[in-house]
Amino acid sequence: MGARVAYLVVGLSVAACLGALFGCAGGNFNSGQRAPWRGKVEEACLTGGAVHASTYVTPMETIDGPGVCGLECPLRVSGLADGRVTVTPPATIGCPLTAALDRWIKTSVQPAAYRYFGSRVIEIGQIASYGCRGRNGNNWGRISEHAFGNALDIAAFRLANGQIITVANAWWRGTPREQAFLAAAFTGACQEFYTVLGPGSDRFHYNHIHVDLLLTNAEHGSHYCRPILRRGVPMAQAAGDPKTASVTPLPFTGPGAD
Repeated sequence: MGARVAYLVVGLSVAACLGALFGCAGGNFNSGQRAPWRGKVEEACLTGGAVHASTYVTPMETIDGPGVCGLECPLRVSGLADGRVTVTPPATIGCPLTAALDRWIKTSVQPAAYRYFGSRVIEIGQIASYGCRGRNGNNWGRISEHAFGNALDIAAFRLANGQIITVANAWWRGTPREQAFLAAAFTGACQEFYTVLGPGSDRFHYNHIHVDLLLTNAEHGSHYCRPILRRGVPMAQAAGDPKTASVTPLPFTGPGAD
């Protein structure tokens, strides 16, 4: 585990941890039952072989409540991509999200890292996985996907060459290569996950990229991705040229879905 990444994650996750600890003290989700489809999706993911137990993906005891919070088959994930990418600290998430993160690392994150830095990502720093709480810490509002182990907040990436790219610093003030890398990773996440929020989406996501798999996201259609990245070209081409690319995230004042 990289010391600097660990230090960063500890600092950024204090508020998130407090929210998870106290989130169940009140709120509109202390009663009722979890939607049955959540458990079925978890089970189907595991029985289908999308994720396998290993030294870095460890099955945990069922998390049941309070209220609707919890997972039928939670996993302690300390590594992705067959353990080649460390997760700091280990995340408590479900099988569907674990499988989606593996795909995202393979199809978007690593290609972007090689393209812009000639190196691969060996560690991601996360600041929130499972936590029984409402969206954006508002426990009287809508329930967060974090309450079902169906979301992850990513704050930093560490490369094999030792470079650390933090979302809080590099998104707005990073080098052209750092900004282009984050833009490519973000754009790829928008194709893989159902809800993706980053700096500029609202005041709650200034320091991380939130990804989740809200499978019943009828409110926003199949995908909800904010902010929309613009560089004078379509979003799919936002990564640009590795030598000159620079992407400016546009401000967005709409509701978050963290």
